[in-house]
Formats: sequence, structure tokens, C-alpha cells
Amino acid sequence: MSSGRKELFPNATDAEWRDWRWQLRHGVRSLAELERYIPLTDDERRGCVETSGIFRLGISPYYLTLIDPDHPYCPVRMQSIPVAEEAHTHPGELRDPLGEDRHRPVRAIVHKYPDRVLLLAVDHCSVYCRHCTRRRITSGEEGGISRDELQEAIAYLRGHPEVRDVLVSGGDPLLLSTARLRELLEGIRSVPHVEIVRIGTRIPVCLPMRVDDELARALRAFAPLFVVTHFNHAKEITPEAREACARLVDHGIPVENQAVLMRRVNSSARAIKDLMQKCLTMRVRPYYLHQMDVAEGLEHLRTPLSRGVEILRELRGWTSGLAVPHLAVDLPGGGGKVTLQPDYVLEKRARDTVFRNYRGERFSYPEPRETDCSVPYDEVFYGAGQEERRPRLRVLP
Repeated sequence: MSSGRKELFPNATDAEWRDWRWQLRHGVRSLAELERYIPLTDDERRGCVETSGIFRLGISPYYLTLIDPDHPYCPVRMQSIPVAEEAHTHPGELRDPLGEDRHRPVRAIVHKYPDRVLLLAVDHCSVYCRHCTRRRITSGEEGGISRDELQEAIAYLRGHPEVRDVLVSGGDPLLLSTARLRELLEGIRSVPHVEIVRIGTRIPVCLPMRVDDELARALRAFAPLFVVTHFNHAKEITPEAREACARLVDHGIPVENQAVLMRRVNSSARAIKDLMQKCLTMRVRPYYLHQMDVAEGLEHLRTPLSRGVEILRELRGWTSGLAVPHLAVDLPGGGGKVTLQPDYVLEKRARDTVFRNYRGERFSYPEPRETDCSVPYDEVFYGAGQEERRPRLRVLP
């Protein structure tokens, strides 16, 4: 069960509740405030105290109403209320698990991959997820990202013609005012070689009232633009979340979902299958299912790699391929993403390969006689002798 809005915020008018700025002003940010709404466990109280100097506590009123007050393993609760284990760092855990800081030529840019960059637009969120792996930024310890630093990021893009794809993230960039967001996107779109813009956000999940018509129209003006959101459990898919996603899609903005696999939150095939199927009903494409990063304080949420593979095995063939995400591991220390999948190959032979299908049945696929896979028309279409150039990335010391 979950506590309703009328029970937790009886004095909020309908207009106030639908106002995303009201939601931000009335967010829960302390143990004392949280205890007014949710009966906490001893572990959660300790977690709030012991993490207070490590990572922010912040839950929007809307997201708070999704919490089951009677069950400590409510998936919304586990994502938003700290426990004591979060304050402890285990061997192998990293402050910067993705190795981003070694690839930050300017403060607001991470350039790890050849043709795309991450642009860090803000350092704050509507809800501070307990599984955040960029908490060195969202904790506020670096200080906010200034307008001048964003202009410096745009200048960096102009000087790097190999960049064709910009992922705007943070923090949550949709917490910028629509005017500020439009200004930032205009700067990015002024760079002629940038083809694709993506926005990484949990706003449809945690603060769906932010997605109003004005915002959707503003984003549509910068197409091709993709929104990458972050539903982790079907409990988060509410009428408000559906409305937010529908508004984006109806304005021509494709929406994709990146979920994180978390132990005891969504680490069952049933939970992931339900989540992915419900995403599709919202016209949100399941994109990635991320293995939890090896970040400080997150040992209690990590699953064995084999669990994610087994979940994919239980999805593949048993539900639409559209509902099967890529299982991704971001290699610790900055190695980048690799994907995992169940191994269906039983035997490779000279003339065929033997597979096991999703039901465990054996089938063979014959190899062709001809194996030359070059494409003669490439020279016509792309130009003779024009090989694809792969720029070398400079790693900062």
C-alpha cells in the first residue's frame, strides 16, 4: 500500500500539488521531516544520521506518496530513504566509479567516447536516489555549475568536430527553468556538427508535473532530441507518470528508459518484466538495464552479474523483444559500457552452429559457403579510400 496525497499533504490545493515549484519547495530534506510522514525503521534512522554529511536527503512530496509506509522493502522507499549500510565503504568501491573525472577537459563536460559527450548541466535533483553513482557531484561538494561553465562547455563542443551526440545530464537538467533550458539547448544546437541531443532525467518518475506543455514544446523545437528517463519499478508508473510521458511523446519526443538492477528492489524477473512491459504501454522504449556501479556505499544494492543474465534469460522469448533491454555493465574506473546476454551457443562446428532456444530446445544454423562480407557499394556511397576516422581521446592525468 501507499499513503495518499490527502493523507500526507491534506492542506495542499490541487493547483499547488500540480505546481512543480511547490513540490520542490515542500520536499522532505531531513530526518525530522521524514518522520512526520513515514514510520521509519531503526536502520533507516541510522541511515539518515550517518549519511547526513555524505549525501543529500531529498524526496518530493509526490514521490513520497508512492512509499509503502508499512513495508521496509518497498522499492520506492529503498530508492529514496537511506539505510546505515550506505555510510560504509567496502574494498573496491570508488568515489568516481565510471572514471569520469579523468575525462573532464572542462568542468561541465565528460568526453569518454569518440563521438559523444556528457554535459553536466546541474548538480541537484528532485529526489536524491540512494543508488546515485554521481554523488560526488549531486552531493553539492563541488558547488553548482555556473552559466559561464556551461558556456565553456559549448565552446568545447565547437572545438571538437568529432562530437555528434550530446547527453545533457547532471543532476537533473529538467530542473532548470524552461527559459534556462532553452538557452542551453540553443547553445548546443548552434554547434553545426552536433546531430543528436539526449536529456537524462528522472523528472517523469519523481516530479511528473514538471512536464507541462510549455516544456514539451520547448524540447520539440530542438529535435532530434531524445529523453532518457529512469523508471526502476512498476510501482513508479502512476497516472501522473503516464501523463508526463504521453505529453513528451505526443510532442514528437522519443522517450527511452534506463533502469538499474538493484538487489531486493527489482532483482526478480517478475519485477523487470512487469516494468518493461508497462514502459511499452506508455510508449517508452526499454533501453538499458544497468548493473549497479561499484560506487561507495552501494554494496548492499549490488546484484551478482549472473542475476542480470538470468533475468534476461527469463525475458527472452517469453515476452516481446521490445520489452527486453540491453544488460549493461559500466566497467569500474572508466572502461565504458559492455553488454551481457545469455549464451545460447552450445557448439560451433565447421559447417554449422548449434544453439539452445529459450525453451531449452536444440537447433542448428548452417554457415554459408561464401564468407566475404565486404560491401562494394561503400566506395561509391562513402567515397573511395575514405575510411572512418576514429579520433584518439586524451585522458587527463
